[in-house]
Amino acid sequence: MKKIEQNFLYRVLAILFLIIIIMTAISSIPPKKFSRNEMINIPKNISLSKAAYLLYKEKIISSPFVFKVAVVFFGGQKGIQAGDYVFKEAKTVWTVAYRMVNGDHGLPKIKVTIREGETVADIADIFNSKIPNFNTPYFLKISSAHEGYLFPDTYTFYSNVSAEEVFNTLRKNFDKKMKSLMLGASLSGRKLHEIIIMASILEKEANTYEDRSIISGILWKRLDENIPLQVDVTFHYFLSRKDTFISLEDLKIDSPYNTYKYRGLPRGPISNPGLDSIKAAIYPKSSPHYFYLSDKKGNMHYAISHDEHVENKRKYLD
Repeated sequence: MKKIEQNFLYRVLAILFLIIIIMTAISSIPPKKFSRNEMINIPKNISLSKAAYLLYKEKIISSPFVFKVAVVFFGGQKGIQAGDYVFKEAKTVWTVAYRMVNGDHGLPKIKVTIREGETVADIADIFNSKIPNFNTPYFLKISSAHEGYLFPDTYTFYSNVSAEEVFNTLRKNFDKKMKSLMLGASLSGRKLHEIIIMASILEKEANTYEDRSIISGILWKRLDENIPLQVDVTFHYFLSRKDTFISLEDLKIDSPYNTYKYRGLPRGPISNPGLDSIKAAIYPKSSPHYFYLSDKKGNMHYAISHDEHVENKRKYLD
């Protein structure tokens, strides 16, 4: 009798298990009117239940319940990632859940290169030209105070990347790249912000690490001896000009970036420097020189005295 009851129970369980498998399989099939190529936005902090209902309503999945089970199966407590998603073809609920747990948005990726020495304004223009519907005004708003700290590099973003995500990525990359240099920066006796300001100047003043190191030594020495830096590249920054000519009238402009009028470093960085310039700012090369200039071919010429510097101007610039 007991054996018959056990066999009956096994049969019932087997039938229930089979029914569950069949129901799960059926509910996993995409809706007949699957929303192909339509962008679906999953808001931040949305609950899993609301997200499942949204996907069901938008005809991406057939079963909110199976979707929630699949999300827990693939991601545990991690849940799904917010953002825009595109499905080019019908997918099972398990595939949809897997993609959303892993943030696979199904959007094209765009490679963006930020060169050393680009300013925040330059970076904003680059992303505006590369990323559709990029919120340039907002990027400038949140990034302007971080000039010098957005690391120049090659990045890959989804085509719907937000201005905030771009800013956070570039800023975090700066912190990551600086880890290996923080000890040297600390031992230099200079504040990090001073180093980045100096590096941003060096980035614009010379093209090679050797020249940047020598110029770094010259400029730090001028600062320590309370001699004005008298660098022209700061004018290009606050005047938003690309030309290299600085007039006598320009030299009279009252600006914290006018290093002829005011001693010390300018108020902040004038570009976003690369690692070589930052290293040159941390590890300056000592020399007897106090002056330098770049000729029309980009070659550097150094001078100990002002008279020698004037002679270099006559020889290489006139």
